[in-house]
Amino acid sequence: MANASGFLGSSVPALRRATQHSISSSRGSSSEFVSKRVFCCSAVQDSDRQSLGDSRSPRLVSRGCKLIGSGSAIPALQVSNDDLAKIVDTNDEWITVRTGIRNRRVLSGKDSLTNLASEAARKALEMAQVDANDVDMVLMCTSTPEDLFGSAPQISKALGCKKNPLSYDITAACSGFVLGLVSAACHIRGGGFNNILVIGADSLSRYVDWTDRGTCILFGDAAGAVVVQSCDAEEDGLFAFDLHSDGDGQRHLKAAIKEDEVDKALGHNGSIRDFPPRRSSYSCIQMNGKEVFRFACRSVPQSIESALGKAGLNGSNIDWLLLHQANQRIIDAVATRLEVPQERIISNLANYGNTSAASIPLALDEAVRSGNVKPGHVIATAGFGAGLTWGSAIIRWG
Repeated sequence: MANASGFLGSSVPALRRATQHSISSSRGSSSEFVSKRVFCCSAVQDSDRQSLGDSRSPRLVSRGCKLIGSGSAIPALQVSNDDLAKIVDTNDEWITVRTGIRNRRVLSGKDSLTNLASEAARKALEMAQVDANDVDMVLMCTSTPEDLFGSAPQISKALGCKKNPLSYDITAACSGFVLGLVSAACHIRGGGFNNILVIGADSLSRYVDWTDRGTCILFGDAAGAVVVQSCDAEEDGLFAFDLHSDGDGQRHLKAAIKEDEVDKALGHNGSIRDFPPRRSSYSCIQMNGKEVFRFACRSVPQSIESALGKAGLNGSNIDWLLLHQANQRIIDAVATRLEVPQERIISNLANYGNTSAASIPLALDEAVRSGNVKPGHVIATAGFGAGLTWGSAIIRWG
């Protein structure tokens, strides 16, 4: 099992006061706690900083990062539970009771995941009031790229970024967006980057067996994005994180590679054994729902509690709980474990289903644009899914 944790720096009084003010204004009370900042590297003295020059090589600098803009995009085609009941043995009540899902969006016609991701990114840039040419990195968190070698460079192209910002994909399934946030923070703190687009986008509908009612009812397609910007250490908006993976759990949730059956029937030419290699593709999503449910209900609250502890916080100090939107029963179970009341849970699962890496930024964007999430609010967020991977981050919006 692999894991990673946020490195904690010393207390920052200004950050502590700002966070306490947020909690006090949002719930009418305040709690005494000390927030700590996450460092991907340590601080250096001003004299040392001058000797490092202005190059963007990795260096030890005390910097912060903050989330300043969000955006999202969904396909036009909506598929309801009643629509699914026409193709598999199920019904609206059966699906809703077990998952909390009523509708999902699915790519169709000329829709593409790249276009969805680009639209979400544009909206995030507009909210953040950041020009596309000021973006110096694009992180595309997806397990379903439209090019085997990655989709991120196509996003920066679609946005019209003329400075050729570094753009690459992160593949971590439903945990991808949280990993993207942490990666962006490390690039800003340790690499000198200033404006990073973190996009979560997936089209799992392309890998669903639409005859399997155990999985086809769960998934939908969408994209969400945030702008992560560098700031002074006192304004830092990523307080702590906790990341893990466990390859033993892969058997419970996967879409493994498979050989093309046509090539297999043709065989080989006999000159070299097992050559040329047969063409391959990916199987449909295979999931042991009971095991994934147990894994999420056990691991996610532990991860959030760990991250909260590193940040010097507890469940009563957060304004919102924002989990990967996989199953309403999982969301409710984690909230109960953390003693977070229903009115402080962000959930749009009923409308979109499980959109993998897109689910957290999609829900966040809707909550921000509706006015529920306000600047200064503290959010405990967590992703979990195939790999198995899981992780959490304690962030502040704005």
